[in-house]
Amino acid sequence: MATNESHTARAPGSLSADISRLVVRLFAEYTGRGPTKARTTIRDDTIICVTQDTLTKAERRLTAEGETDLVVTIRRKFQSTMREDLVGGVELLTGRKVLSFMSDHDADHDYAAEVFILDGPPIVEAADGDGTAPAA
Repeated sequence: MATNESHTARAPGSLSADISRLVVRLFAEYTGRGPTKARTTIRDDTIICVTQDTLTKAERRLTAEGETDLVVTIRRKFQSTMREDLVGGVELLTGRKVLSFMSDHDADHDYAAEVFILDGPPIVEAADGDGTAPAA
């Protein structure tokens, strides 16, 4: 985790951005390239992080050559491999247990979604419910 702050010391409105940064960093660590855009929305006990422009040069080439299913299969494997780190990071940032985690990728348009269902609203909830992280 990039920050050693506890979830209770966070400024209001920054939780969404912190989760976006977590997702971007983990994608970069696991795939060698992080998304250029990430937006996290928090509503009640649900967190959705949508990333854009995550594919590597090789994955973009495969998609252009009609191998979209292969790229999505590879991406799903990365996402399941990252599961423990993603869930652990979100639990640390929110102060809540993640009850369910779902993840998928649309290679044709290069969007991915990470969805977390918590055991309650985050301890410190973003004031605007929407956080955008710059590219890592």
